Amino acid sequence: MEDNELHQWLIDSFGPVQGEMAWKQFSALPESIRDQIMSQGVEGLPKPSEVRSLAEALTAGGLNTAGDVHRTMEEGPINVKLAQSIALNKTREAGSASMVSAEDGAAARQSLSEANLWLDTVTEFDPVKGQADVLTRAEWVERTLPSWASFAAPVAESMNDALASVLSERLGGAIDGEVSGMFAGPVPIPIPDDLKDPAMLMKLLGNTSFAMQLGQAAGNLSSEVHGSFDQGIALLKNPAGALIPENIDAYAKELEIDRAEVMGFLALHEVAHARLYASVPWLMPRFEALIGKYARGISIDLDAMEEQLREAEAMNPESIAGAVNLAKVGISDSPEQKEALDSLETLLALVEGWVDCVVWRAGMAHLPHIEQLREMMRRERAVGGPAELTFESLLGLKLRPKRLREAAGLWESITTAEGAAERDRRWGHPDLLPTFTDDKPAGDGSQARSAADGSRPGTSVDWDAELSKLLDENNGGDNDKGSDGGN
Repeated sequence: MEDNELHQWLIDSFGPVQGEMAWKQFSALPESIRDQIMSQGVEGLPKPSEVRSLAEALTAGGLNTAGDVHRTMEEGPINVKLAQSIALNKTREAGSASMVSAEDGAAARQSLSEANLWLDTVTEFDPVKGQADVLTRAEWVERTLPSWASFAAPVAESMNDALASVLSERLGGAIDGEVSGMFAGPVPIPIPDDLKDPAMLMKLLGNTSFAMQLGQAAGNLSSEVHGSFDQGIALLKNPAGALIPENIDAYAKELEIDRAEVMGFLALHEVAHARLYASVPWLMPRFEALIGKYARGISIDLDAMEEQLREAEAMNPESIAGAVNLAKVGISDSPEQKEALDSLETLLALVEGWVDCVVWRAGMAHLPHIEQLREMMRRERAVGGPAELTFESLLGLKLRPKRLREAAGLWESITTAEGAAERDRRWGHPDLLPTFTDDKPAGDGSQARSAADGSRPGTSVDWDAELSKLLDENNGGDNDKGSDGGN
């Protein structure tokens, strides 16, 4: 790459004034760093439009002054403002609606109201006080990202500490003493003197890199979710939940089913989750404890991280992305983590199974395609979408129930044998919850058998895992969404 090519790229990326300032900064860098950047060629640089978006995000993320950088480091292992800014940029780039139309808002609220009426006939749990939200994708990002950041904080902290350790102990801080210059680079971020120590600066790089990836993942996921309970846990402060009409419209078109029916089905799912979480006060704290136990136990493979850092083209947040990806640097689960993960997956399956059971009973008389919709929901929960998989690489955690079908059949068999009141009473305490056939008996000494998919006593088939395996073999091909998946 010639000097004039880089010069023009800087002008295109930052504008005439900032571009010239960036060129002067680049010219002041050590020759080895300049050569490294120049060797990439123009094709190795991001598009100017992407750079402008990043610069805007960094500004919105509060990285304007030395004081801002200090404050970011003190506030925690993830720059939540930066993550949110990047996620919101993603929603804008996707052409997402900036507001919910009056028509869509009215349709969503009507569906939520009807869903509550239908649920009144099949569950003892009362409706949640207050109104559910009707959100744009951007509003979903703003209201749920703090929860994601809270879940990811222990992982991010481990990552940041490991990055500093690798740089200090493995690489001997050997970045030619110019980490600050590289980070300032063409996107100038002021670095306080006491953060110019390579190890401390690496923590800032980790903080920023993790935030950028979390923001990208949240922005992508905002186009996939339909409500606030899509991952099976409560993410909003509003206990009544929410719907996202823009995504529901797209989902209905994809399935080729009337929008009103799809909206009604998803409203049932949202309201059923809301009633369960509002009526079972120990449920979300139990999830938070299990997620925290798992996340705090994550260990980082320092050898793998060192390799990722050595392969990085430069010491900037984008280049060290692989070093904060658990799929590349995480160590296999410890026995304690496996125990927490098993408990988390079991509890999540029981939640989703209960919701599946009551949604079917509440909606079967009102939704002609409920079996098809039910099957699609199960498949999506079993396999997960691309954005959901990205979240897993950041959290190291799969928020997907492995035994949803079995759990739904278990709740259905309890409802048939004992009635809805007894079924819902089992949420009164964790020890009262039913168990799967190959689990230990529940705390009250009872053990219920799953009737899902005609299972025989003592038989447990993980149908979702088998389906996931089948879809993988087909390379994610068309799953015939227009057919009745319930048969």
